[in-house]
Amino acid sequence: MRIALFITCVNDTLFPDTGRAVVRLLERLGHEVVFPTDQTCCGQMHYNTGYRRPAARLAVRFARTFDDADAVVVPSASCAAMIRDNYPRLGRRGSRLARRMDSLAPRVYDLTEFLVDVLDVTDVGAYYPHKVVYHPTCHGLRFLGLGDRPYRLLRAVRGLELLELPEATECCGFGGTFSVKNGDVSSAMGFDKARHVVETGAEVLCAVDNSCLMHIGGTLSRQRSGLRTAHIAEILASTEKEYART
Repeated sequence: MRIALFITCVNDTLFPDTGRAVVRLLERLGHEVVFPTDQTCCGQMHYNTGYRRPAARLAVRFARTFDDADAVVVPSASCAAMIRDNYPRLGRRGSRLARRMDSLAPRVYDLTEFLVDVLDVTDVGAYYPHKVVYHPTCHGLRFLGLGDRPYRLLRAVRGLELLELPEATECCGFGGTFSVKNGDVSSAMGFDKARHVVETGAEVLCAVDNSCLMHIGGTLSRQRSGLRTAHIAEILASTEKEYART
C-alpha cells in the first residue's frame, strides 16, 4: 500500500521524531510511505477561532495534495478529526471541496485505527521495557472513536507494562487555543491530569496527540516528576535491536 504521511504542524515543528517513527513502523510492516511536500497546516486553529474562509483554503490545499493517496496516515487524532469531521462542513453541498472530501475523508486515518482497522495488525513487533500509562485524548476518544485500538497495540508490545490511568477520559485542558484564552482553567485541568499520571507509578506517559503530551508533560516537568512522554508511534516503532542503540 502507498501511504501518504500528513505530519501536522506540531509534529513538524516540535516533535520530528514522531514522523520518523511512523515511517520506520510502516516500512517495517512492508508498506511504501511518501511525504507530499506541498502539505501545510490542517486549519484547525483557524476553524476553531472562527476563521472559516482561511480554513477552507487550507482544506482545498489538503485535498489537492493528498487526492491520489491510497491512504493518508496522521499521527494526531486532533488533526485527523479536523479533516474527517470539519472539512465536509467547510464546503457547500455539491461544491468541488465537498465532492473531493466525500472521496478523500474515508481514506484519512489516525495511526492506531489505520494499523488495527486497515492493516489488521495489533502486534507490530515492538519492544519497549517500561511502565507506560496511556492518556486517551479528547479528539481520539470523542470524535474518532478510537476506543480500545491504542490499548490493543500497547498490550502487544514486548516488555511493556500498561498501567491504568485514573479518570482517564477527563480532558487534559490543552484544547489548542483554549489553553491561551483560558489559561488558569487549562493549567488546573493539566495539574489534575498530571496528578493522576503520577499516581500510577508509570515511567512513560503516551498518547496519540503530541499537543496533549506537551501540555501534560510541561506540568510533569515543572513538578520534577521524572516521568517522560512519548507519542504512541515512537513506542510502536521501537524494537529490541533499535532500542539497544538508543
